[in-house]
Amino acid sequence: MKTITLGESGLECSRLAYGCWRVTGVINHPPIDDKHEKKGREAIAAAYEVGYTLFDLADIYSDGLVEEVFGRTLKEVPGMRDNIIITTKCGIRKKSDPENEAPYRYDLSREHILRSCEASLRRMGVDCIDLYQLHRPDYLMDPQEIASAFEELKKGGKAREFGVSNFTVDQLDHLQSSCPMKLVCNQIEISLINHDALNDGSLNHYRRNNITPLAWSPLAQGKLGSSYPISLRNPNHSQEQALRDALQTAARQEECSPTAVALAWLLRHPAGIVPIIGSTNPEHIRDATKAADLLLSREEWYRLMAAAAGKPLP
Repeated sequence: MKTITLGESGLECSRLAYGCWRVTGVINHPPIDDKHEKKGREAIAAAYEVGYTLFDLADIYSDGLVEEVFGRTLKEVPGMRDNIIITTKCGIRKKSDPENEAPYRYDLSREHILRSCEASLRRMGVDCIDLYQLHRPDYLMDPQEIASAFEELKKGGKAREFGVSNFTVDQLDHLQSSCPMKLVCNQIEISLINHDALNDGSLNHYRRNNITPLAWSPLAQGKLGSSYPISLRNPNHSQEQALRDALQTAARQEECSPTAVALAWLLRHPAGIVPIIGSTNPEHIRDATKAADLLLSREEWYRLMAAAAGKPLP
């Protein structure tokens, strides 16, 4: 698969990332049986085998179970750790953590960042996280405190590079003002259905500052590659159907799947967007890689944009 350099770091990764959120088949952390664990490991291994080299995780995914399954997969697949980039995230604390009265919240305190990183390293069985991200902006965050935590992790060889997720441009700049190291990325929601980033100035900001946008939910939770009938109860059903039809037309012309076209639409943008693929179906994981070699023309790109907007461009 084609590659891209993340921000101004020395990290080079595949043009598509593999998101591990669903590999356990559970949201929380109940025990999973051998069947579900096997399926999760097979999905991760399939992604590695077809060229994905950036693997996205978070400590909150299945309450750490995803990191555990990923770590066991690393031990099972020869040479995998040496050929991939691991990114995981911290900062979201669930209700009742650690006390029953504690609310769901965000925590980017120095203590929590350091403790979370140690726990992630332990669960995955690795010595260093290649890219460590803050999962959500903490309204009480102190940029200098966060910078201090990052410096300690980098100095201790526990994290190589740092980034954020779901931060606004202003929140990102605020944090960067205190960080001696350049932040590598911001993980944002962007797809043909959710494309506010095209108009709010954020993608231009990332380009000017050489920050890589990682796109979560690039297929809008599977809607863009789905063949299921669109519910007429959906107030936007006509618009979604028009977009699906446009994707089907482009897919026939390019001799690929609508999924590949929807991902190629993101890859075509000059900001260097890296879509994160979340399927656990090995066939779908392989199919998505076709997007990396698909270069949409301007006409194709804008035809899809108009269909996504549901009206002619101004």
